[in-house]
Amino acid sequence: MLRVEHVMGFPVSVRVDEGAAEPEAAADAVFAWLRQVDARFSPFRPDSEVSRLDRGEVPADEISPDLLEILTLCEDYRVATRGAFDVRLPGRGLDPCAVVKGWSVQKGADLLAAAGATRFCVNAGGDVVASGGPWRVGVRHPEHADRLCTVVDLTEGAVATSARYERGDHILDGRTGRPVRGLLSLTVVAASLTEADATATAAFAMGTEGVEWAASREGCEVFAVDEGQRVLRTAGFPVAA
Repeated sequence: MLRVEHVMGFPVSVRVDEGAAEPEAAADAVFAWLRQVDARFSPFRPDSEVSRLDRGEVPADEISPDLLEILTLCEDYRVATRGAFDVRLPGRGLDPCAVVKGWSVQKGADLLAAAGATRFCVNAGGDVVASGGPWRVGVRHPEHADRLCTVVDLTEGAVATSARYERGDHILDGRTGRPVRGLLSLTVVAASLTEADATATAAFAMGTEGVEWAASREGCEVFAVDEGQRVLRTAGFPVAA
């Protein structure tokens, strides 16, 4: 079963090869969940919980458990990066999207597993969570859209990339408020997409120092390309043969 829908501003594909008795119903649940997340937590929707919280319309003691989990993760990454990753940049509204995406897609993958799927893959705008491999996940070249710079060999886990090639200088260093320099792309492999996606974004916000920071996080393997086109890679990064 393979389904593709446009949700949360990017294409999401759900592929189930084995295990689920009703794969279409399982995919329905994933897409329903992602649409719910978009409605609740998008900073671009004025009626979302995130937007209402940012305007002071939601008391701190009435934040939903899901949003509290998201904001706690955001704060953890802000502290860990010494402020480079920050969802409350001056002049901008509250924007937890860098955590919401991986968090929500990982929970969608968990729904597939709960439905009995044993071999599946969810691709959310190029960030991937997979189970029951082997799977091979291509990482786009940061300067050539028709090329790959590496291929990941993945059995269980997730791959996420932060880069400038899709949305330009959209990632800012929270310590300076300016666009990040030094890196073209940074890819993280981790056990969950929650960790891989947030770590990739947070590390990219740190610039070149973020490569070592991401590599120091337990369970994370890193592949980065700097502005000089040098590849920086941890020894355990699962490059396909």
